[in-house]
Amino acid sequence: MLIENIDPVLISLGPLEIRWYGVMMALSFLLGSYFFIKNGKRQGLGEDVLFNLIFSAIIGGVIGARLIFVLTNLDFFIQNPGQIIRVDTGGLAFHGALLGGVLSGWLVARLNRLPLHYFLDLAVPGLAVGYMLVRWANIFNQEILGRPAELLFFDRHPAQIYGILIGLICLLAHNYLSRRFKGNTGVLFWGFIFYYSLLRGLIEETFRDNPLYLWGFISENWGAGFFTLTHLATPPLLILAWFMLNRARKIPELKEKKQRA
Repeated sequence: MLIENIDPVLISLGPLEIRWYGVMMALSFLLGSYFFIKNGKRQGLGEDVLFNLIFSAIIGGVIGARLIFVLTNLDFFIQNPGQIIRVDTGGLAFHGALLGGVLSGWLVARLNRLPLHYFLDLAVPGLAVGYMLVRWANIFNQEILGRPAELLFFDRHPAQIYGILIGLICLLAHNYLSRRFKGNTGVLFWGFIFYYSLLRGLIEETFRDNPLYLWGFISENWGAGFFTLTHLATPPLLILAWFMLNRARKIPELKEKKQRA
């Protein structure tokens, strides 16, 4: 969604600027941490372990998100190396955040001799809410723009709004499925990864104005384009998520068999 003359800066205090993107990122961290700790304590997990996991996942997630974004825009950052650390202005890749957060969380879980799947499901509300908030911030930064389309009632696809709706759908699906699947087996997390990847690949990336790879195809009438890097990464992610989802579904069955034995 393109809005002219929108200011990405919320408050200016001399040389200090507080940007909408930074505020939304901070809010997503706070809300994600709140839900993670609240639900974790309800399930009997120790507060110290939960705080350590949150801290490590946030640090690892930001590093992973920025690293992937820098690598996919390497030419710009070679010319502007000082911008690499400016995460407050935007430029965080969600897939990188997932990778960095999971790896750092796995390390903390291993140090505490607990399986990572104990904690993965607790992260889903924060991931979904964070994705929605960051897409709102993208509106203020005027980034993640949709492709122009001739057959729409507006000039271009509101790709940020598509992203917000994807996050909302994933959050509602999580809230529904959390009533059916108990025990923190990873079912909710890998279900989130599967449906998020599917919806983003089919909807947001198809109508988002990103560079195309392979032979490339754009429908100017509908503003649809194939294939972006996310399009190409989606099938492997779906296969991984489906495999891990089926694996996670067997964990409660194994517990029940042990109890019966």
